[in-house]
Amino acid sequence: MKLTTKGRYAVTAMLDLALHQGRGPINLSEISSRQGISLSYLEQLFSRLRKQGLVSSSRGPGGGYALGREADKISVSDVICAVDETVDATRCHGQKNCHGEDRCLTHDLWEELSQQITNFLSDISLASLVERGSVKKVSDRQEHVLVQVEV
Repeated sequence: MKLTTKGRYAVTAMLDLALHQGRGPINLSEISSRQGISLSYLEQLFSRLRKQGLVSSSRGPGGGYALGREADKISVSDVICAVDETVDATRCHGQKNCHGEDRCLTHDLWEELSQQITNFLSDISLASLVERGSVKKVSDRQEHVLVQVEV
Protein backbone atom coordinates (compact mmCIF):
# COMPACT_ATOMS: atom_id res chain seq x y z
CA MET A 1 0.00 0.00 0.00
CA LYS A 2 1.31 3.39 -0.90
CA LEU A 3 -0.27 6.74 -0.25
CA THR A 4 1.19 9.11 -2.81
CA THR A 5 2.34 12.67 -2.36
CA LYS A 6 -1.04 13.86 -3.62
CA GLY A 7 -2.89 12.27 -0.70
CA ARG A 8 -0.29 13.27 1.88
CA TYR A 9 -0.18 16.87 0.71
CA ALA A 10 -3.97 17.11 0.58
CA VAL A 11 -4.27 15.94 4.19
CA THR A 12 -1.45 18.26 5.29
CA ALA A 13 -3.00 21.27 3.54
CA MET A 14 -6.46 20.53 4.94
CA LEU A 15 -5.04 20.17 8.45
CA ASP A 16 -3.24 23.49 8.03
CA LEU A 17 -6.52 25.06 6.92
CA ALA A 18 -8.31 23.57 9.94
CA LEU A 19 -5.62 24.89 12.30
CA HIS A 20 -6.00 28.43 10.94
CA GLN A 21 -9.74 28.51 10.22
CA GLY A 22 -10.47 31.14 12.88
CA ARG A 23 -8.54 33.74 10.88
CA GLY A 24 -10.96 33.99 7.98
CA PRO A 25 -10.19 32.81 4.45
CA ILE A 26 -6.67 31.40 4.14
CA ASN A 27 -4.61 32.17 1.05
CA LEU A 28 -2.93 29.14 -0.53
CA SER A 29 0.39 30.99 -0.53
CA GLU A 30 0.28 30.94 3.29
CA ILE A 31 -0.24 27.17 3.32
CA SER A 32 2.49 26.84 0.70
CA SER A 33 4.94 28.78 2.87
CA ARG A 34 4.13 26.95 6.08
CA GLN A 35 4.06 23.45 4.59
CA GLY A 36 6.64 23.65 1.80
CA ILE A 37 4.14 22.57 -0.86
CA SER A 38 4.28 24.30 -4.22
CA LEU A 39 1.52 26.81 -4.84
CA SER A 40 0.63 25.34 -8.23
CA TYR A 41 0.26 21.87 -6.68
CA LEU A 42 -1.96 23.27 -3.93
CA GLU A 43 -4.14 24.96 -6.55
CA GLN A 44 -4.68 21.61 -8.25
CA LEU A 45 -5.49 19.88 -4.97
CA PHE A 46 -7.86 22.60 -3.79
CA SER A 47 -9.73 22.51 -7.08
CA ARG A 48 -10.55 18.86 -6.35
CA LEU A 49 -11.29 19.52 -2.69
CA ARG A 50 -13.67 22.35 -3.66
CA LYS A 51 -15.51 20.12 -6.15
CA GLN A 52 -16.12 17.64 -3.32
CA GLY A 53 -17.38 20.36 -0.97
CA LEU A 54 -14.52 20.00 1.50
CA VAL A 55 -13.43 23.62 1.04
CA SER A 56 -15.10 26.81 -0.09
CA SER A 57 -13.37 29.72 -1.76
CA SER A 58 -13.79 33.47 -1.79
CA ARG A 59 -12.26 35.78 -4.36
CA GLY A 60 -10.79 39.24 -4.17
CA PRO A 61 -8.69 41.02 -1.56
CA GLY A 62 -8.76 39.04 1.64
CA GLY A 63 -10.00 36.01 -0.25
CA GLY A 64 -8.85 32.47 0.12
CA TYR A 65 -10.15 29.14 1.32
CA ALA A 66 -12.14 27.92 4.30
CA LEU A 67 -13.32 24.50 5.31
CA GLY A 68 -16.49 23.52 3.47
CA ARG A 69 -17.97 22.00 6.63
CA GLU A 70 -17.03 21.71 10.28
CA ALA A 71 -13.64 20.13 10.95
CA ASP A 72 -15.25 17.35 12.99
CA LYS A 73 -17.31 16.40 9.91
CA ILE A 74 -14.28 15.98 7.60
CA SER A 75 -12.36 12.73 7.93
CA VAL A 76 -8.87 12.02 6.65
CA SER A 77 -10.48 9.43 4.40
CA ASP A 78 -12.77 12.13 2.92
CA VAL A 79 -9.72 14.21 1.99
CA ILE A 80 -7.84 11.30 0.46
CA CYS A 81 -10.84 10.21 -1.60
CA ALA A 82 -11.51 13.79 -2.76
CA VAL A 83 -8.14 13.90 -4.52
CA ASP A 84 -8.72 10.50 -6.14
CA GLU A 85 -6.34 8.58 -3.90
CA THR A 86 -6.90 5.09 -2.62
CA VAL A 87 -5.47 3.08 0.23
CA ASP A 88 -5.52 -0.17 -1.69
CA ALA A 89 -3.00 -2.72 -0.44
CA THR A 90 -3.75 -5.27 -3.16
CA ARG A 91 -1.28 -5.70 -5.98
CA CYS A 92 -4.09 -5.81 -8.54
CA HIS A 93 -5.82 -2.63 -7.35
CA GLY A 94 -8.91 -4.62 -6.39
CA GLN A 95 -9.39 -6.19 -9.82
CA LYS A 96 -8.87 -9.73 -8.47
CA ASN A 97 -6.49 -10.56 -11.30
CA CYS A 98 -3.30 -10.53 -9.25
CA HIS A 99 -2.22 -14.00 -10.34
CA GLY A 100 -2.55 -13.90 -14.10
CA GLU A 101 -6.28 -13.48 -14.62
CA ASP A 102 -7.16 -14.99 -11.23
CA ARG A 103 -7.06 -13.94 -7.60
CA CYS A 104 -3.79 -14.64 -5.77
CA LEU A 105 -3.51 -16.61 -2.53
CA THR A 106 -3.30 -13.51 -0.34
CA HIS A 107 -5.77 -11.26 -2.17
CA ASP A 108 -8.38 -11.40 0.61
CA LEU A 109 -5.77 -10.57 3.25
CA TRP A 110 -4.65 -7.42 1.41
CA GLU A 111 -8.24 -6.47 0.63
CA GLU A 112 -9.11 -6.74 4.34
CA LEU A 113 -6.06 -4.66 5.24
CA SER A 114 -7.20 -1.98 2.79
CA GLN A 115 -10.61 -1.93 4.44
CA GLN A 116 -9.07 -1.65 7.91
CA ILE A 117 -6.95 1.30 6.80
CA THR A 118 -9.97 3.00 5.24
CA ASN A 119 -11.98 2.46 8.43
CA PHE A 120 -9.11 3.83 10.53
CA LEU A 121 -8.78 6.97 8.38
CA SER A 122 -12.57 7.42 8.34
CA ASP A 123 -12.55 7.57 12.14
CA ILE A 124 -10.03 10.42 12.28
CA SER A 125 -11.45 13.91 11.75
CA LEU A 126 -9.52 17.08 11.09
CA ALA A 127 -10.85 18.37 14.43
CA SER A 128 -9.34 15.41 16.28
CA LEU A 129 -5.99 16.04 14.63
CA VAL A 130 -6.13 19.75 15.52
CA GLU A 131 -6.54 18.78 19.17
CA ARG A 132 -3.42 16.63 19.27
CA GLY A 133 -0.59 18.17 21.25
CA SER A 134 2.01 17.06 18.74
CA VAL A 135 0.12 18.78 15.90
CA LYS A 136 -0.22 22.00 17.91
CA LYS A 137 3.49 21.93 18.72
CA VAL A 138 4.49 21.58 15.06
CA SER A 139 1.99 24.25 14.02
CA ASP A 140 3.37 26.69 16.60
CA ARG A 141 6.90 26.02 15.34
CA GLN A 142 5.84 26.62 11.73
CA GLU A 143 4.15 29.89 12.69
CA HIS A 144 7.27 31.02 14.55
CA VAL A 145 9.54 30.21 11.58
CA LEU A 146 7.15 31.93 9.14
CA VAL A 147 7.05 35.09 11.28
CA GLN A 148 10.86 35.17 11.44
CA VAL A 149 11.09 34.84 7.64
CA GLU A 150 8.59 37.67 7.10
CA VAL A 151 10.36 40.07 9.50
